Amino acid sequence: MDKKAKKRLDVINKKLSQLRQSLAGVRQQADEPDEITNLESEIAKLEAEATELRKS
Repeated sequence: MDKKAKKRLDVINKKLSQLRQSLAGVRQQADEPDEITNLESEIAKLEAEATELRKS
């Protein structure tokens, strides 16, 4: 893994952490059901990108 991929992976991991915390908060409050699906889809997309970076 090159330096650029490592940096991108670090950024993804930080973003995933923030999104997971936001998702937990949104699930407790549940004001907007669309927000839950949006956060879940964004988390899935970032996890897929992280998996691709780890493979290379």
